Amino acid sequence: MIRPGNDIQVYLYADPVDMRKSIDGLSILVEQEMELSPNNEALFVFCNRGRDKIKMLCWERNGFIVWYKRLEKQRFRWPRSGETLELTGQELNWLLDGFDIFNNQPHIPLHFDSVA
Repeated sequence: MIRPGNDIQVYLYADPVDMRKSIDGLSILVEQEMELSPNNEALFVFCNRGRDKIKMLCWERNGFIVWYKRLEKQRFRWPRSGETLELTGQELNWLLDGFDIFNNQPHIPLHFDSVA
């Protein structure tokens, strides 16, 4: 399983993608739809319409890497459609583990003038 650190740039393509696409097809999506360079040191994440398959594209020094994950029974929590989203490595890990990172909200920040 991929476990990128928090410092890696992760770009999530929200629209469904045909999982028959491989390196060239995904690279074209990155360039033309996401308006980013697939040769950047970043991880580009794509999901199918059924939300049970994910492909991730990454450039590493001298070539591309494609990771593919297929769920057997459940679905990934995925935005329905929209713009490219930027995630942290931790958020990607949560997404791969099945958490809904798009609907969870953190605790409201509290600020106190004094502890007493």
